[in-house]
Amino acid sequence: MGPELRLALRHASDSRHRRGGQERHETIDLGLRYLGLGLPVAVPADDQGRLLPAELDRLLSEGSVPSLVCLQPGNLHSGAFDPFEAAIEVARQHGAWVHGDGAFGLWAAAVPELAHLTCGMALADSGGTDAHKTLNVPYDCGIAVVRDTNALRNAMGLHTSYLIHDAEGPGDPFQKVPELSRRGRGVPVWAAIRSLGRNGVAAQVLGLADAAAGIGSRLAAVEGIEVLNDGDYTQVSLAFGDDATTRAVTARVIEDGKVWMSGSRWKGRDVLRVSVSNWSTNADDVGTAVEAVRSAFAAVRGAV
Repeated sequence: MGPELRLALRHASDSRHRRGGQERHETIDLGLRYLGLGLPVAVPADDQGRLLPAELDRLLSEGSVPSLVCLQPGNLHSGAFDPFEAAIEVARQHGAWVHGDGAFGLWAAAVPELAHLTCGMALADSGGTDAHKTLNVPYDCGIAVVRDTNALRNAMGLHTSYLIHDAEGPGDPFQKVPELSRRGRGVPVWAAIRSLGRNGVAAQVLGLADAAAGIGSRLAAVEGIEVLNDGDYTQVSLAFGDDATTRAVTARVIEDGKVWMSGSRWKGRDVLRVSVSNWSTNADDVGTAVEAVRSAFAAVRGAV
């Protein structure tokens, strides 16, 4: 958080100055509630959940104080990526701080075949991702990236006379996070990246995206099953006609226990949401997942 963001937080009692895509993750709202800032204004999105830059420009034009714009590398349901270059250009014109909420999608930047999805993301002021979703390390291993080191230290740093400060080096951990004392969360993240290497991380992420594409394409060929998203990344959202049938299929898949997929709601419809994130997912697992969904759907149709 830099001076621009802190200024926006102090003066943004009017929710018009906190922007998030119409299909933002609920944690954006949660973070604002933690800070006592209420709810953001949702920027309209396209049919895959991508924020519309023209709408962002329109909404930012209504405000007069610094704003916080949250963009999304990887939609929860579709896997779609916001148009970073265009959206950040708009945000810059209005003096806004830009954050990339990339819980799982940020990792696409490491893959040559998928890096185009994140084009322009590096222009953001800050970004975050969950290492547990892609590197499969413990759940509380998050990564935050802030462009301006001084802004981060000014926002998070603690200055007391009894602590020894690293004035010239990379800085102390407590200068970058809210906690003064915490376990070494960075160790498992470092170990995973060190073990995989650049090529290993890229191969792992690409494998997850390929597995999702395989599940989506094979299920789309089954009569009565709709794949609602374009399948750009690691997410697949499925519908089975009406909501009641979709809920019934979801319940059968979960009860069967061969794979884990969760029910959700997207674009006004109940969906069976597939999120491929386990490093060990292979072709056999894709086949198992496809058969589990197909069997559950057949059982539900047979019971009607």
